[in-house]
Amino acid sequence: MLQSATIKFLKDLTRNNTKEWFDANRKAYDNAKADFLQLVQQIIDIHAKKDEDLASLLAKDCVFRINRDVRFSKDKSPYKNNFGASINRGGKKSIYAGYYFHCQPGESFVGGGLWMPMPNELKKVRQEVDYCFDEFGKIISNKKFTGVYKELYKGGDVSLSRPPKGYDDTNPAIEFIKLKSYLAMQPLTDADLTDKGLLKKITSAFDALQPMVKFINRGIEG
Repeated sequence: MLQSATIKFLKDLTRNNTKEWFDANRKAYDNAKADFLQLVQQIIDIHAKKDEDLASLLAKDCVFRINRDVRFSKDKSPYKNNFGASINRGGKKSIYAGYYFHCQPGESFVGGGLWMPMPNELKKVRQEVDYCFDEFGKIISNKKFTGVYKELYKGGDVSLSRPPKGYDDTNPAIEFIKLKSYLAMQPLTDADLTDKGLLKKITSAFDALQPMVKFINRGIEG
């Protein structure tokens, strides 16, 4: 579980997203960050027992900086109003699929998959889905998976309107081949974040996602 002070800090930051406020509340940030890092390390330690690819990871390798890159953004707010951890083999900059925990009051979620891979990796994953669609279909229709995530995310921001080159609409896997990201997400309430069952809820969600993560990474490695 996270401390209520961590959630309060993020809410306060959302209302006061300036360097002056942040500097004045640096101690509150340091405490909130330490709280989040501690939880992420607990998550890694538990799930690494099932997914050995995570065995050498440390929380600091997975948690994103709170500073925003505002160079190309109209929004010049200097800080993110969330804590995020990408728990992948190789850490947050890895090319591989993995697990994600997003802590943002009112918009938190747990899940993961593969977010906007480079063309070479995406091509490999699409090929794996095409060649092994029966296996992929069983993974994402499994009760353990659907009980947590219901289905893969297929929003317009991650799906092509037309089949990619080399595929056509008659392909039985086409709705998944058109995806640019392979993501599954389960919302978390603010009450979930400070509940004693949070750690189990997150690791259970990761457990349900693991077969898809392994399938995608097999394709990338191929």
